[in-house]
Amino acid sequence: MSEMRLVVAGAAGRMGRMLVQAIHETPGACLCGALEREGSIALGQDAGLLAGAGKLNVEITSDALAALAHADGVLDFTNPAATLELAALAAQARIVHVIGTTGLAANDIEKIEAASRHAVIVRSGNMSLGVNLLAGLVRKVAQTLGEDFDIEIVEMHHRMKVDAPSGTALLLGEAAAAGRNIDLAGRSVRARDGHTGARNPGDIGFATLRGGTVVGDHQVIFAGAGERLELAHRAEDRGIFARGAVKAALWGHGRKPGHYSMADVLGLNDI
Repeated sequence: MSEMRLVVAGAAGRMGRMLVQAIHETPGACLCGALEREGSIALGQDAGLLAGAGKLNVEITSDALAALAHADGVLDFTNPAATLELAALAAQARIVHVIGTTGLAANDIEKIEAASRHAVIVRSGNMSLGVNLLAGLVRKVAQTLGEDFDIEIVEMHHRMKVDAPSGTALLLGEAAAAGRNIDLAGRSVRARDGHTGARNPGDIGFATLRGGTVVGDHQVIFAGAGERLELAHRAEDRGIFARGAVKAALWGHGRKPGHYSMADVLGLNDI
């Protein structure tokens, strides 16, 4: 079986370089394209050399249409606007689109859903095995404990992160809401300041911390009367996200179009 040809979007960025390395190190995958925005100083550079993976003879370009025309999939940890453009192109090319972009709005998700009628889209706020296993546990615990236990989600990332709460925190919040069979949008509390009054039973709270070079810490607290259960995950290496994204792409290759999650890729839906 031939290698899966993959394009990396945002190839000159920190995550993009890790994706290039992960593809290079993964049997069954090869880098066939690398994208950056117009005006980037990285345009024309060899993506492999920039990523520290050695020369791969793949020049970084801004022409997404040409890059995807000869690819089997695209790995995308960019921004919402770029992700929507890539989703439309992936649907046109009928290829795999792995989305690790966070900060997507509800109408962005609707457009991604539309694209998934023709493309295999794997989207997750976090591509690591540990976080997705944690999400399955959170869903199960939320279902088991019920509203007698308050749910609070605490996350911390490096000072340069631009969206809050993190995509992973929202992934965990959605898992908790699914366990309770409630809508997260209507029950989440994103900020508390001043005289807020007592906590509403059944709400899911979020607390966001930013500082230093923290890769990603997430904690889900179930606080009941006289006892507290805490589930946590700490990412120590961004490589776990890159390796998970490549695994998702390989899983999606040849699969029927649809909007999938890492729980599908990892077989965790039965937790």
